[in-house]
Amino acid sequence: MAATVALAGCGHKNRARVTAVPRPARNPVVVQPGDTEEGIASWYGRPYHGRAAANGEIYDMEKMTAAHRTLPFNTWVRVYDLDNSRTTEVRITDRGPFIGGRIIDLSHAAARQLQLIGPGVARVRVEVILTPPDVAPGLFAVQVGAFRDRANAERLRSQMETRFGAARLLQRAENPAIWRVLVGAETSEDGANRLAERIRQDSVEKTAAFVVRIDSAT
Repeated sequence: MAATVALAGCGHKNRARVTAVPRPARNPVVVQPGDTEEGIASWYGRPYHGRAAANGEIYDMEKMTAAHRTLPFNTWVRVYDLDNSRTTEVRITDRGPFIGGRIIDLSHAAARQLQLIGPGVARVRVEVILTPPDVAPGLFAVQVGAFRDRANAERLRSQMETRFGAARLLQRAENPAIWRVLVGAETSEDGANRLAERIRQDSVEKTAAFVVRIDSAT
């Protein structure tokens, strides 16, 4: 990464005229601990609280998470406020910001640690770090479909269970009428990615499959 970029936030952002920023490529950048980026941070809470983040988790504004345009999901970063010297550590779970001028959108909880709630924005340096040692390992699954009709969801769940092992249904927290079909329960994102590739390769229907973190959404 190691570049100074100007992006923008979502949510309650300033009413000033802003410039749209193109959405990122489908494949996130490859980063290493120590990579840094400087720019403007903002934060987002309601109405996004309780909705699905870009990685499939349900966004909880009181957890230590953030949105970034290109960093891989589950990357941990340390955010330094360049004006008040406060820091916070967050996990990337969402995509954004998409308005020119800012580089990261923090959760409400993380913004509170930086004393960002009032000002709304701050000059920051974002540094990629290793997963903190006190963070429990994640649990990942592969989402292969989402349905309003539970019967259709159950049919796909049964097919996936027969082909690939454990599969289950999970209702969207923000919309209980939507049933998600999740396959597997992997303890690493790499394992879930391998399962997703196997599903895409082995499924006659060429099922769309993407990895979601499920330990915080069960």
